[in-house]
Amino acid sequence: MMNNMKTGIFCYSLKGKETASKIAEIIKKEYDADIECFSPERMADGNFGPIPRPSGDFYGGHFRDKELFISVGSVGICVRHIAPYVKSKVTDPAVIVIDELGKHIIPILSGHIGGANRIAALIADELGGEAVITTATDINGKFAVDEWAARNNMAISSMKTAKDFAAAILERELPLKSDFIVKGKLPGGMVSGEDGEIGLYITYTREKPFKETLRLIPKCLHLGIGCRKGISEEAVRQAVHQVAEEHAIDLRAVESIASIDIKSEEEGLLGFAKGMGITPEFFAADELMAVEGDFTPSEFVKSVTGADNVCERSALIKGGTLIIRKTAVNGVTVAVAVKDMEVSFE
Repeated sequence: MMNNMKTGIFCYSLKGKETASKIAEIIKKEYDADIECFSPERMADGNFGPIPRPSGDFYGGHFRDKELFISVGSVGICVRHIAPYVKSKVTDPAVIVIDELGKHIIPILSGHIGGANRIAALIADELGGEAVITTATDINGKFAVDEWAARNNMAISSMKTAKDFAAAILERELPLKSDFIVKGKLPGGMVSGEDGEIGLYITYTREKPFKETLRLIPKCLHLGIGCRKGISEEAVRQAVHQVAEEHAIDLRAVESIASIDIKSEEEGLLGFAKGMGITPEFFAADELMAVEGDFTPSEFVKSVTGADNVCERSALIKGGTLIIRKTAVNGVTVAVAVKDMEVSFE
């Protein structure tokens, strides 16, 4: 869950409206959220928009648009309003029901991935109410892997495996392997290990150390790219995917793409980056030459660009460790660095 999250708060009585106003202040203070509040037409004002009657697709539109959906009233009212639109724990918003006095705060959808459990606890603490948490991992003090992954912006390799993992951790301790230093205590139900029937691996690779491996993939890789003039988007894509395949890299771990400034208008490079959902960064030759490290120099590249190596220096310009050196594939050069990071469950 992030700042500026789109939030809808719906209430159905005057007391509910008072509670909804308090909730809006709590959410806005914590998340600087984009909040819309709604009440029956008779209670609508400058702060509360009207809930139309009949409501038609009113709730469906907000359910699809919002990241956080809060209903101040009975659970039954909320369930009837959202039932036609519920699809998947991956795509549904966090849904929380709160009684009109603010005594019971009940997350009913996306408790983990959407952060509903955590937000419910926050609201309960501020209102002096009780967060009614029903998810098994939480009430048993076990690691909620999907909630932690969402909060730390990590991709989940398989939702099916995540479900298997959540079931298994209720029965026994499960092993954890990490490519990064783990700081502090491990969460409930986890032990360090590299062998087992099912286990968790925090990694930027596609390796599977356990018989059934749940991988969490952090945004931690910096991709440095050099290319000849007029290179096609497909050529860039093929080069990057070939390098990723050869080194078992999961491209969901790519956080940034960088190159030299004279490539800032190369349509093939720009198109590839757009397809990755990343805005590429471009640096002057003197900025790249200032990067410290052991690089693969080329006098020809230096004569053309002013930098003796584009891809490796671009990959390392934000720091980290070079894990894949310059690799040339059909007019494209690729290098990969991993940023320095730690993992903490506290």
